[in-house]
Amino acid sequence: MSRVGFIGTGHIAAPMARFLAAKGHSVVVTERNADVSAALHASIGAQVTDVQGVLDRSEIVFLCLRPPLAETVLAPLRFSENHRIVSVMAGVPRATLARICAPAQAFVQTIPLGFLEQGGCPLAGFGDTDLLKALFEPENPVVPVAEEAALNAHFAVCAMVPGLLDRLQETASWLEAQTGDGDGATLYTVQLMAGFLTAMEKSAGAPGRERDALGTAGTLSLTMVETLRRHGSDRAMIAGLDAVIRQLEPKP
Repeated sequence: MSRVGFIGTGHIAAPMARFLAAKGHSVVVTERNADVSAALHASIGAQVTDVQGVLDRSEIVFLCLRPPLAETVLAPLRFSENHRIVSVMAGVPRATLARICAPAQAFVQTIPLGFLEQGGCPLAGFGDTDLLKALFEPENPVVPVAEEAALNAHFAVCAMVPGLLDRLQETASWLEAQTGDGDGATLYTVQLMAGFLTAMEKSAGAPGRERDALGTAGTLSLTMVETLRRHGSDRAMIAGLDAVIRQLEPKP
């Protein structure tokens, strides 16, 4: 088992720390976000130290800072050429990581969400994907990508999740207004989508095939698909993905 450190302890780092501790790795975390680090110390025995202390005690280092803080926090630190770096900081390109984490040379960038702790979270990875596989598979499948631009496209799809949650909340609120039962409306809306997506095959084109199987002529499903398209939901989704990609493009 490995000594794994986390620089930044928040919504994404904590589930990964708990998952890796359950797999037998030793975990050390920064003091940043004192409530989370204290909870990790209490629940999984994580060591809590300053940022340089994380590096000094770790073989594998997860960078979980907000991207604007990356250079300020990381550049003054003393990395080792033996450190293996996992970055979950969207918008911090490989070239920047290599510069501020020198002399470390082994990097992988990925995109986790909190449900990784329960398994089933796909991890797109650019770089040392063998490290990701060793840490997170078989519970969480790793999807290697060949170029950083392709990873950014996966970041854009990951950013789509809160957008879809916004739509689900609107749907659950609409159902609550019809029924007067907020808990029941939310349970029905969320479980309906979760169950359907879990059962759906994952090969290319599967969402479209399932859409067409449900939305045949004269059905309520087709009415919904056509109405959403008529109001521009398809264009809005693509516009959102394109906007995220533009935000991730290297600045001149």
